Amino acid sequence: MKPVQRHRAGKRTGTTATATGPGQIRINRFLSMSGITSRRKAEDLVLQGKVEINHIVVRDLATRVDPARDRVFVSGTQALPVKGFLYLVLNKPKDSITTLSDERGRTTVMSMVRSRERVYPVGRLDRNTTGVLILTNDGSFAHRLMHPKFNVPKSYRVSCDKALSRGDLTLLRGGIVLPDGRTAPADVELIPQGRGKEIGITIHEGRNRQVRRMFETLGYDVVKLERVAYGPVTKAGLARGGTRSLTRSEIRSLKEMAGYTEEELLSGR
Repeated sequence: MKPVQRHRAGKRTGTTATATGPGQIRINRFLSMSGITSRRKAEDLVLQGKVEINHIVVRDLATRVDPARDRVFVSGTQALPVKGFLYLVLNKPKDSITTLSDERGRTTVMSMVRSRERVYPVGRLDRNTTGVLILTNDGSFAHRLMHPKFNVPKSYRVSCDKALSRGDLTLLRGGIVLPDGRTAPADVELIPQGRGKEIGITIHEGRNRQVRRMFETLGYDVVKLERVAYGPVTKAGLARGGTRSLTRSEIRSLKEMAGYTEEELLSGR
């Protein structure tokens, strides 16, 4: 078996050996183990020419790498296998943004996370939305949670500028037509003692600013928006800006919601 080529010249397109060797694993599995993305999405990255092994672009899905010898890059950034997967929840405060860094110097959620392993937010909450934000270095897990076909529920508490009419309550439950298509049916209830201005809503999608846009389309200004739960995970006991590890029960429940098989659950993948 020929080893993966190594050179110091500029970027080239080539192939690597596909025969099985000691310690070698398929490229899509390696990228999943690195927390980059799911195995299926990793295949797309390979086909798009975004993956390099020792500075050689690879497009063969059967490519194998040796984690101990080969250097793998995705869009120019080196992918390194993580030693252990982390699953965290942050009680996101207002005026923080869901990015890894910000060139304008604004507060990011990553400044509140203390972890030796680098973790990434699962999806986004806009700057003024508070509450439950999950972070992980398990790329496959994050991808599945965000995939629309699994319908993982996300619950919010919405404060509006005026009372929600019964007609609009019915419309929200049935789905709202937005520029990017009709939303899926949502679970919507008026919160007691909220004078009609406090609404609880659970959606099963993850479109950009979806909850705000649903209410704004009906003529309401969202004064305050808080995600109170992501599947079984809540912010109970967490101060604003605080984090904690997910429990084994929470992780398993989320994975079940995200379509993990029993075999995958038992193997920890």
